[in-house]
Amino acid sequence: MPGPESLLPSDPTAFGQYSVVGRLGKGGQGVVYLGRDSAGDEVAIKVLNSEWAEDDDLRKRFEKEVSAAQKVASFCTAAIHEANLNEEPPYVVSEFVPGKSLQESVAAKGPHKGAGLQRLAVSTATALVAIHQAGIVHRDFKPGNVLLGPDGPRVIDFGIARVTDSSATMTNSIMGTPSYMAPEQIEGKGVTDKVDIFAWGCVMAFASTGNAPFGADSVPAVVHRVVSSPPELEGLPDSLRPTVEACLNKDPAQRPNAQGLLMRLLGHETTEPASPEEVVKEGERVAETNVPSGPQQPPGPMGPSGPQTPPPAPPGGMGRPMSGPQQGGFGPPQQPPMGPQGPQGPPQQMPGPAPTGGHPGMGGAPHPPTMGPNTIYGAHQMPQPPQQPPPQQEDPLLSQGWVVPAVLVVIIILLLLLVLVSLSG
Repeated sequence: MPGPESLLPSDPTAFGQYSVVGRLGKGGQGVVYLGRDSAGDEVAIKVLNSEWAEDDDLRKRFEKEVSAAQKVASFCTAAIHEANLNEEPPYVVSEFVPGKSLQESVAAKGPHKGAGLQRLAVSTATALVAIHQAGIVHRDFKPGNVLLGPDGPRVIDFGIARVTDSSATMTNSIMGTPSYMAPEQIEGKGVTDKVDIFAWGCVMAFASTGNAPFGADSVPAVVHRVVSSPPELEGLPDSLRPTVEACLNKDPAQRPNAQGLLMRLLGHETTEPASPEEVVKEGERVAETNVPSGPQQPPGPMGPSGPQTPPPAPPGGMGRPMSGPQQGGFGPPQQPPMGPQGPQGPPQQMPGPAPTGGHPGMGGAPHPPTMGPNTIYGAHQMPQPPQQPPPQQEDPLLSQGWVVPAVLVVIIILLLLLVLVSLSG
């Protein structure tokens, strides 16, 4: 992971008790610094710039989102240590973990497999349960916002998250990264927590195959595929494929919610657990131990995932997102913005993975044996073929047709020689 950038002469040297040691990123809404607390532990400090700090509406929105993010369980997410929103400028201090993003990891080492993929699926689904339980829709869940800390994956970047109460602003703004956006999000329709479920399916497909399921070439092409084409899931493990297909349903009503998704990954038939808190606790336990719990029988189908006819695209525009403390800070999405009539300008190549900073990690866990063809992944288990006795191995010499006649000829010759010797004596 690349280290932080050097501080500029105009940068502050401290925020309260936190000293500033470097820059982690800069974007349209501010700067993210790497800092240290009084004990010497590293933290990420997100600081709003003057434009956002002086705009009452933007500042209130930021305060609302920070307040909601503080309610999110810290397991599998970035914990906020301190929020000083009345300071000038306002700043938020959050957890820092020196880990690569999923985007960087796949680019460097290739797709995730076996137990590592299982842990990633359970951990990120647990994070979404916690996020949604706090009344937040992430809206930009993507490989760059999943960081692989030394003790496990963390979901970060609540910068463009929307609080799901009726007073939230910009409820239908198109924000996010097109390759990981749900059809209704692209079309500017009502955004619910189901957009995060769609994005989760895209991220798991990317993690296990190395490719976004709707491509990553030009924005117009990606948008068209998301809205009207089936996903490309070649290479996705059979154990995970039905769950991902259910999450990638074009109809949000047919997708599972976060609790149902996690229960399915944990192997439970029911998708109606006693409470979200219990689901999060079980997700944490399984993510730490990698041992599925509950009934290990396949649940019922969760809906088709085929192409659906898209309705006309309503007007909308790509909002200005805020990115997480260690993801370049408040920056714009990785893909070009979309205006009222769809993507602006000629098709543009979407940038490849770029280095990003580290962020939080989840609780440590021992690694189980690598998943094989009969390993249970959530509720699905590959059928075992009938056992057959091993074939008898033949002597390769005796399998040759000329060997037996040759032996008989040699025996006959020896007998004749014995007879001749006896007669001559």
